[in-house]
Amino acid sequence: MSNQIEMISLEELVPANHQYRKFIDIFDFAKVRHHLRSVEKDANYKGYGVERLFKCLLLQFMEDISDRELERMLQENNAAKWFCGFSLSEQTPDYSVFSRARSRIGTNKLSKIFTLLRNQMRRKGFMSEVFTFVDASHLVSKAALWEERDALIKQKYDKINNENIPKVAHDNQARIGCKGGSKFWYGYKKHVSVDMQSGLINKVAITPANLTYAQGFRHVCPGSGAVYADKGYCVKGVKLASARKNMHLRAIKKNNMRGKNRDLDRWVTGIRSPYEHVFSKQRRRVRYRGIAKNQFAEFMNAICFNMKRVLVLEEQLAG
Repeated sequence: MSNQIEMISLEELVPANHQYRKFIDIFDFAKVRHHLRSVEKDANYKGYGVERLFKCLLLQFMEDISDRELERMLQENNAAKWFCGFSLSEQTPDYSVFSRARSRIGTNKLSKIFTLLRNQMRRKGFMSEVFTFVDASHLVSKAALWEERDALIKQKYDKINNENIPKVAHDNQARIGCKGGSKFWYGYKKHVSVDMQSGLINKVAITPANLTYAQGFRHVCPGSGAVYADKGYCVKGVKLASARKNMHLRAIKKNNMRGKNRDLDRWVTGIRSPYEHVFSKQRRRVRYRGIAKNQFAEFMNAICFNMKRVLVLEEQLAG
């Protein structure tokens, strides 16, 4: 009996309706190449190319997997190989390459890529910035506070606070945050603005946990329209920032504020509630140490969220 050889292409192994194919159809990744060109000159990443590695990182955050899990996925998953531009028999990167790729791309360059992909969605009519949802959530840093407390005691400090904990903490850019006078955490705040027409993330910013809502608002403040926010944004700093951009601020008033209209505030709460899902399934623990690395992670998370969201919007339009 003679052996038979069958020629198979990777293109044939990826289903026509696979979501990775849809991502390539919807987003113009060729324009991302322009922002990565300067990085490509600095290092060849063992011949893989920074554009392919950027797509590997997209898959990592899209599937919420570690560097080692990403290495295995690229070895075993044909759709992942196809999306990232690897051939069926080509060697894929090992886990150590991904951390270097994140470092070389960097937060500043990734912010430009996030803006580029967001603007593509605007030109397609998905985003308008007429009505914007703004909120913040807590992110917990990887910390061993009992060990850090003992280290502070050895240095004759009698309590843990934001003045002395950076001296012994593993993540010295994280801070202790508080919400409502009873909820405390050590880490960061994630500030997000969401376009209420589409549910797409417009802006995202990371700050230390002890910064106020007003201090974070200036990083995610939209350029126009109306902003719907909760009680934390009903403060002078947010009102001034909104007035400078001629925006209408509709923030829920605190219970002790003059002119509080509970019926109006319930209506605002109802308007905001569909967009809370942006936060509902997110990681509550940060991947990395430091503001820059975690800002990088949240840009990637926002890009992946928007890519998945656009697929839903496309299906709704088609239906």
